[in-house]
Amino acid sequence: LVRAGIRSNLRPGFEMTRGTALHLALMSSENRAAQLLGRTYPGGLARFVEAMNAKARLLGMDDSHFADPTGLSAQNRSSASDLVRLVKAAYEHEVIRAYSISGELALPVGNRTVNYRNTNRLTDNPEWDIGLQKTGYISAAGRCLVMQTVIEGKRVVMVFLDSVGKYSRLGDAQRIREFIESTRISKPLAPARPAVATDTARRTL
Repeated sequence: LVRAGIRSNLRPGFEMTRGTALHLALMSSENRAAQLLGRTYPGGLARFVEAMNAKARLLGMDDSHFADPTGLSAQNRSSASDLVRLVKAAYEHEVIRAYSISGELALPVGNRTVNYRNTNRLTDNPEWDIGLQKTGYISAAGRCLVMQTVIEGKRVVMVFLDSVGKYSRLGDAQRIREFIESTRISKPLAPARPAVATDTARRTL
């Protein structure tokens, strides 16, 4: 059940499955969906945040601390190296990969349909092979982007923090990709696992 208090396209009182909430949170940075996941966690929001921080410690994210599930709190903190660890760990989960790079989702809300799209335009670009991504923004952190992609046959994790312009993080990603391609020092890897949310993966939500 969605509640008020957070900027969102979802109306307070709207009900959805946890799978849909996760899809919207990862693909479109839907804040009420992320908050919903936290509130409906066993033990409530406080336990969810505790679990987030426990997982961060388990992953060796020593520079990170989380205060809420949306990322809107200025008390959240992390580092580029910690986010690399997080991306690598998240990539091991098929449903996270699939939802994060999903292009769009049409969600019936009352008598209307809300069309959600991926907040990372690079996911629509056929020149990019993106396996996982997540965008974010608050004034304290600027515009941020993490993603795992394949360049010259090599898996590459990119982390962009405090980007100033709306599209600067995407431009920076393109420039890094072009630099890697120009050096051609990477060795081919086996194809990445397809990002498809199977029924088995969905049942784990």
